[in-house]
Amino acid sequence: METRSAIDLLFADMDKLGPSDDEQTLYVLRSVPRHRFDLVVDAGCGVGRQTFVLATELKTDIYAVDSHQPFLDRLNRRAEQNGLAHLVHPRCMDMTDIPYVFPRIDLIWSEGAAYNIGFADTLTRWAEAISPGGFAVVSELCWLRNLVPDLVREFFRSGYPDMKSVPEHIEISERAGYEIFNLYTLPEKAWIEDYYEILGSRAKSLINHADVAVRDFALQTIKEIEAFRCSEGSYGYVFFVLRRTR
Repeated sequence: METRSAIDLLFADMDKLGPSDDEQTLYVLRSVPRHRFDLVVDAGCGVGRQTFVLATELKTDIYAVDSHQPFLDRLNRRAEQNGLAHLVHPRCMDMTDIPYVFPRIDLIWSEGAAYNIGFADTLTRWAEAISPGGFAVVSELCWLRNLVPDLVREFFRSGYPDMKSVPEHIEISERAGYEIFNLYTLPEKAWIEDYYEILGSRAKSLINHADVAVRDFALQTIKEIEAFRCSEGSYGYVFFVLRRTR
């Protein structure tokens, strides 16, 4: 029998692989002043929840990039079921290779995936591939205030030590050659509905799994949810709608 990874076990059959939802994606997308794009890339697309929102709203080709082939297999099946296979084009590749494969991007979209290579490195790398006047829409985990509960600070000391504040990310974006067009912070419900409410019970069911990697991933997920519950609004996901200026 094929061994399933910790990621596949924890996120099996889930449409949401991170905080956000179709309503939030559509709201942010409609805040972008352009609505016609020749080349659109969804970087870190997962199973395609936001990819399908982009394809349905923009009615243009969306290149869906992810390095985890099982996610792309699910995306393919869902694209066919939703009648969007003619618009959604999966690519199994590393996000760092996007500039070499797609050199003239009009819109690059990335929800909760930039941290994999770092927000600053992500924007710098992608700037090479975005056409002047093109857009990068990236959601990033940010500190939202200075006062942070001890448990939360301790969790992110190892969970995401490079997390920064919104003003710091604005400065990073401008240095990388973008202007800030819009900012939007995800509401609490986007973390809970169809995401933490599913992951919480699923992670608890896996803490005694035979595979130590699965157990560790489940325990880390439980700690993440506990940190969110006592966060007191100290952090959140923020959408940065950025226009390339040079």
